[in-house]
Amino acid sequence: MRNKNLAALLVALFVLVNVGCNEEQKKNAETAAVTEQSQHPSWSGQSNIYEVNLRQYSASGSIKEFEKNLSRLKDMGVEILWFMPITPIGKEGRKEKETDLGSYYAVRDYKGFNEEFGTMDDWKAFVKNAQAMGFKVITDWVPNHTAIDNHWMKAHPTFYAKDSSGNIIAPHGWMDVRKLDYSNRELRDSMIDAMKFWLVQTGIDGFRCDVAEDVPADFWKECIDSLRKIKNVFMLAEGEKADLHEAGFDETYAWDMMRAMTDLYAGKKSVTQFDSALNATIAKFPASAYRMYFTSNHDENSWNGTEFEKFGNAYKTFAVLSQTMYQSVPLIYSGQESMNKKRLKFFVKDTISWNHKYDMAGFYHTMLALRKANPALAAGASFKKLASSNDGAVFAYLREAGGHRVAVVLNLSKQAQKFTIKDAAIAGEPLNVFMGMKEKVDTAHEFSIEPWGYIVYDYQ
Repeated sequence: MRNKNLAALLVALFVLVNVGCNEEQKKNAETAAVTEQSQHPSWSGQSNIYEVNLRQYSASGSIKEFEKNLSRLKDMGVEILWFMPITPIGKEGRKEKETDLGSYYAVRDYKGFNEEFGTMDDWKAFVKNAQAMGFKVITDWVPNHTAIDNHWMKAHPTFYAKDSSGNIIAPHGWMDVRKLDYSNRELRDSMIDAMKFWLVQTGIDGFRCDVAEDVPADFWKECIDSLRKIKNVFMLAEGEKADLHEAGFDETYAWDMMRAMTDLYAGKKSVTQFDSALNATIAKFPASAYRMYFTSNHDENSWNGTEFEKFGNAYKTFAVLSQTMYQSVPLIYSGQESMNKKRLKFFVKDTISWNHKYDMAGFYHTMLALRKANPALAAGASFKKLASSNDGAVFAYLREAGGHRVAVVLNLSKQAQKFTIKDAAIAGEPLNVFMGMKEKVDTAHEFSIEPWGYIVYDYQ
């Protein structure tokens, strides 16, 4: 973090809110949190991310075809559009020569636009139009490796990492790519130059950086500082190391909590253990950090299964948690609003079956509208666990900022539950967001909730 003394104060905010503090202590801690949150783009704290898989989004897979969805996504409440890599894909090393379209993450040209999706002019026009509609646009960036037929391989062979025998390394056994060597000064300059190209020439708002943990942290610090001299970019790291935030990233993946959710539903983890995992991840990260909670993304969907496979009847329950959790700027993946139930193939054409049905769009609209309207769901708003009479099955919590409150009550079990919430913070007459009506609740109120049920209360 940029200021370690301030960081300690921010972490203290979480403790103060949860164990109790006087109003002056709480006000001072909240002020510190707001100050540190200012490093992020001003629009980001209450925002959300929608991951776009262009190849599988439509029959043509073009950016022009995707553009037809902007009004629908705007109505749903989507704000940040994250595009999987849009750079040209290498042809060498593909597994199936006839049908294989290659991995998005095998970059053949860092300053080119993938002809599979259209032209660079199509992309520039799209970015301009999307931003005019209020969207922010970020693209996936692959800094750890390039395609075998990237022109750097011949023009700059010293850009690449070699093993003890002098062979260029194929990282993680990925045979269609070769690893870059960040001890090379010219490589660092070339990579930063390529990222600046997309900012200056196409006007995007930031980057999602692939396998960010495999690239040296000192490069990220230098790179992000350089990019922010042009624009206050939003930077999402594919990684979950806390020091990525020290290097300047706004957000990291909450894989740890996704795994905890999966284990909880599978019966491998209790609610108490889930709570402990959450406390551990909160303690691990700076208070100013954003964490990307999700129930699906391109890797999870293709390799580990859809949200319906992993979460069964709890797919909405964990989506509610992802949308409302402390520090979360949450993710929705292409097709989730349409209840896509198939694993999308990664290397070949496998178009999402939309059928003009968006069965989850209303659910996401409700959650995204609440995030936008209520500051209590901003990433930096406080978090407080609410004790219930049945904490072995019930997980309840309060988010709060500037007098605004949101309470979330989740039944994390496969049995119906009746219980009370012991904390007086639940008291009031909030709007039951999904029921669309106000309810009077207090510590004597008996809740009755179905298996894997959820309640979201808006107190503002």
